[in-house]
Amino acid sequence: MRKRLVETVVISDVHLGTFGCHAKELLQYLRSIKPKTLVLNGDIIDIWNFRKRYFPKSHMRVLKRLLHMASKGTEIYYLTGNHDELLRKFAEYDLGNIHLRNKLVLEQGDKKAWIFHGDIFDTSIQNARWIAKLGGWGYDILILLNRGMNFVLEKMGREKFSLSKKIKNSVKKAVKYITDFEDTAAALAVDQGYDYVICGHIHQPQMREVVRKNGSTMYLNSGDWVENCTALEYNKGKWTLYQHDLSVKEHDSTDHLIDASPKAILAELLKETQIVASS
Repeated sequence: MRKRLVETVVISDVHLGTFGCHAKELLQYLRSIKPKTLVLNGDIIDIWNFRKRYFPKSHMRVLKRLLHMASKGTEIYYLTGNHDELLRKFAEYDLGNIHLRNKLVLEQGDKKAWIFHGDIFDTSIQNARWIAKLGGWGYDILILLNRGMNFVLEKMGREKFSLSKKIKNSVKKAVKYITDFEDTAAALAVDQGYDYVICGHIHQPQMREVVRKNGSTMYLNSGDWVENCTALEYNKGKWTLYQHDLSVKEHDSTDHLIDASPKAILAELLKETQIVASS
């Protein structure tokens, strides 16, 4: 497969280790591109869900693919989110082409992009962490139920349906939360003179210009790989929103569970790092 050359790619909210993660589809996408810079903008590994000990081989293959890309010259920035917040104490750590950060500023020509996950704006996480975690588990169950419902709909020749999107769009508070989130991020970016502000966290892919009295900025959100399967791509001075084609299936009969303990996952990745280093 000939890979597309991309200057910068941003993905977020993959949630490896959860039932809703589209790991196989993400792997298809990663195999199709050759970016100079890849920004993983938070919630890539869902550490909150490690207690379920759910981590299929396809999820591990995504991590191995990222290591492979780094070994081939891609600069990878892993920015921490709320579901992988345990990594925040290791921020500013570098391992070859892999850089762990809490936030990032990328200079693109004469413009600057300010990138961070965005959970800092979420008061439910800051003030009631157990409620946020409970909501995360409920969301995972909702996605699993939705997958089953869509399987039946496909067999009946009917269009797929997103329960979570329907709920978000029908509940005024959810719509207001998303709007407030976007406006708050954009306002801060304008105040600090950034041309772009790029977030994740709310699983809502978006590209829109925000104009305020003291200036304007472009608000971008990379979406997620649970419902939307989207990414942001930057080429020749322009950002675009990539939408993965879910109709392209990749059969994998070996996608069984592996030991999902943090120790086992780390050992597997360290083994892969040694293989990459020796090749």
